[in-house]
Amino acid sequence: MLAHIADCAELVTDDTVLEIGPGLGTLTSELLRRSKTVVAVEFDEELARKLPAQFPGKDLTVVQSDILSYDLSELPEGYKVVANVPYYITSKIVQLLMTADNKPDIAVLLVQKEVAERLAAKPGNMSILAVSAQLFADVTLGDVVEAKMFTPPPKVDSQVVILKSRRTPFLTDVSEKDFFRVVKAGFSAKRKMLRSSLSGGLSITKDQAEVYLNAAGIKPNDRAESLSLDQWQTLTGIVCGTR
Repeated sequence: MLAHIADCAELVTDDTVLEIGPGLGTLTSELLRRSKTVVAVEFDEELARKLPAQFPGKDLTVVQSDILSYDLSELPEGYKVVANVPYYITSKIVQLLMTADNKPDIAVLLVQKEVAERLAAKPGNMSILAVSAQLFADVTLGDVVEAKMFTPPPKVDSQVVILKSRRTPFLTDVSEKDFFRVVKAGFSAKRKMLRSSLSGGLSITKDQAEVYLNAAGIKPNDRAESLSLDQWQTLTGIVCGTR
């Protein structure tokens, strides 16, 4: 499984890898075997102190820090990320990596299986998390890791998710701010049809919301989870007057 995770990161010998939460260094060993440099950010002081001694002579830098406050600009351009991510901060870590000025080429994260599926969702099952991740990266799934493979075993299975940063921005004629304003309005009442959720989220009438949706080629009775990124971009352009 460690080899599979490293394979998904497409590691080569001159890569710099950011490992988030190395813990006891089980995955760190595989990363150091394949890449030139590993920068490991570990929150736990005791684990951070002990880790370097396990890999004498290796180019390993251990930083005792919260990853959410770590400065990604310190890493060389084109770095890669590999991490077994704590479930409760998965979305924050994805946001940190995907919106950074210095984005990784690839981020391979081992996360809760349900979260991995949400990140890689297709229209019909989309969420704000999926839209946010896929706006900045091509998202695919790797292998499932059963809970019994961890010590101690968690209550749920995990899965590898691979995020390859987009080389060119997805958004063309609308701003990121406007895009997310419309997306958040659409998801503001997830169980409602877009006519109603956009009306409430954008503080417009249902009739006006229906005009926007029809102009974008979207059925007013559709729900936010059914829209693709292209449809959100088209809708944003119409709402903001750029299309």
